[in-house]
Parts: sequence; C-alpha cells; structure tokens
Amino acid sequence: MIALADIRHALRQFRPRVTPFGEGRGRASVALVLAGEADDLSLCFIRRAEVAGDRWSGQMALPGGRSEPKDDDAAATAIRETREEVGLPLGRRHLVGALSELPVRHAPAPGLVLSGTVYYLGSELLPLIPNYEVAEAYWVPLAHLWNPDNATRHEWSSGSGAAMYPAIRFRDQVIWGLTWRLLTSFSDVLDRPLPHVEDL
Repeated sequence: MIALADIRHALRQFRPRVTPFGEGRGRASVALVLAGEADDLSLCFIRRAEVAGDRWSGQMALPGGRSEPKDDDAAATAIRETREEVGLPLGRRHLVGALSELPVRHAPAPGLVLSGTVYYLGSELLPLIPNYEVAEAYWVPLAHLWNPDNATRHEWSSGSGAAMYPAIRFRDQVIWGLTWRLLTSFSDVLDRPLPHVEDL
C-alpha cells in the first residue's frame, strides 16, 4: 500500500533536477493527479486519440502537453492541460511536489524535456470529461500499477527494427514508453520500485 502521507513525505525530501523555465528549449509537462482515500489512491490516465502522424497516437498517457508562452512554469502547463483534456479542476493548492525532468527520446523537436508534477485532488474520484485529444480517461488504482501480475513487455517497431519495452497491463491497453519512465521516476522517489518482468 502506498499512502498519501508517504508520497507527501517523499516529495518534500526530494530535490528534482530541473532547468530554468523559459530557457528557450522545448518543454512539455504532465500531471500525476492522485485522488481517493489517503490509503486507497488512484491515478488519472488518458488514452490519446488516434491521430495520423502523431507518434504517440492511441497510447496510454498522463494528462499534459506542450508548454505555451502564457505558462509561468511546468506546473502551470500541467494544470492547464489537465483541465483541457479531462476537465479536472486542478489548481496550485493541489500540488504535492515535482519529479526530475526527463529528456524525450524520439521527440518531434530536438532537446524536448518533460516535467512531471504530482497533485492530490481529494478523496472523491471526480468524473473525467475527455476533450477531442483524448479517446478515453480512467482512474487507475495505484495498487494495480504496483501489482506484479500486471507487469508485461510491449513490442515496438521502428526503422531500426523491433524492441521489447517494460510495460504495465491495464484492461486491453499497456502503459509503456515515456509514461512508464515517468512512473518509474515517481516510484524511485517513493523508494517503491515498480515490478519489472525481468525480476519476476
């Protein structure tokens, strides 16, 4: 069990690796939105809409997107994108902490970095209202993500051939790639590693 108090404590102690916002490099931000009772938390996920030419089309993801000039920082981007994509009334008062930035491999723009910020919305799992960018939205229990029975691999093919990546099953989808890396970063801060198929 991963309790809210443990998450708050871990993020208070953590010092994320970040670069100054507005430094001129490409930026994107996602929100790790937690909700539910303090000892029975769920995390908000989306499945991206199918869009031709979108590298991440149809994939499981966290709500978020590219930063805009009007965004003051990574949290502002994550809050704005979450409201737009799933209709959650996220605000600064819900912020719990930040994760270290991650470089985005195979990004459409070179040098793109991804920020992850963690929020607690409250004890109620509010309805999720997807916009046109989102095919489906879900509240996924943290217990599901850390359950070894849901650890799997995902095969992905590129111009250089096929490769297997660690992943988590959810219904008929898999959570993998950049989203899996964000979850791994989160789990490292909590000192609660996600189960890897190779370790089972």
